[in-house]
Amino acid sequence: MSGKTNLPFRLIVKKMGAGLVVTEMISAEGLCRGHARTHAYFVSHPAERPVAAQLFGSEPEVMALSAGIAAEKGMDLVDINMGCPARKVVKTGSGVALMRDPRKAGKIISAVRRGTPLPVTVKIRAGWSPAEANAQEIAQIAEDSGADGISIHPRFASQAFSGKADWSVIASAKKALEIPVIGCGDVTEPSLALKMRSVTNCDGVMIGRAALTNPWIFKQILDMEETGRFTAPGLDERYRLVIEHYSLLVEYLGEKRATHMMRGHLLLYTKGLPHRRFLRGVISEIDGREKLISVVDRYFGSIREGDGS
Repeated sequence: MSGKTNLPFRLIVKKMGAGLVVTEMISAEGLCRGHARTHAYFVSHPAERPVAAQLFGSEPEVMALSAGIAAEKGMDLVDINMGCPARKVVKTGSGVALMRDPRKAGKIISAVRRGTPLPVTVKIRAGWSPAEANAQEIAQIAEDSGADGISIHPRFASQAFSGKADWSVIASAKKALEIPVIGCGDVTEPSLALKMRSVTNCDGVMIGRAALTNPWIFKQILDMEETGRFTAPGLDERYRLVIEHYSLLVEYLGEKRATHMMRGHLLLYTKGLPHRRFLRGVISEIDGREKLISVVDRYFGSIREGDGS
């Protein structure tokens, strides 16, 4: 989710009913070295609260210091990422690599707990591989080391995002732990969030990739809980979302960066709609606000007219 869950997107999903939003992954090392770009990840807005700072690193004291910085920056919670399988993260001994070193994982969690007054959560996977399936061990270490909650994406690092999430891993952790357990993985539609809660007895559900194409999913889940059904967004609602998201990106990032970033979001938000061949054909030509609005108007207009022109 790096490059996606910046402030504008968090404001969008918060408006859609997300209970807690999380920053992009923030390097503890970068924070402690005072890198301006790293500190920029803390840019926030009262409307998105509560917001968690998602930190990654491999050294206990550095992680502790960065957790303290997160509190100073006004974050509401610190989330330690021990689940990211990205090569550039793993090669530094961070992310899911920490699941291969339970002792160090425990030291990091304890250090972060000492380093901040904020609630501390830990994000993990099922393990490094089927031969190193140690989610239960790491989850227990997290609780024993002072974590206030844990989220579990029950795929192995070796799977990345392929295969199927094994929800039984979440259920086992929930049975063993006293702290809240948040489930994640394969919740691609609202009914599956309710199913995960029922099957695993988890305390909450984390939505990741599904929100990139359907940020309405949070409201849809709440509607499903309340009424047993939900409403899919109409064409006009999708159009308004594109314009609102782009306007927020421009406000916080400037037109050039916003336009480049919105090209990707535009393809995600229109997934499943007709005439996307036109959109894919012109997406690389979008170089500014005027061109983007023109393409968006033309694309949605073509769907309304039903002629694909």
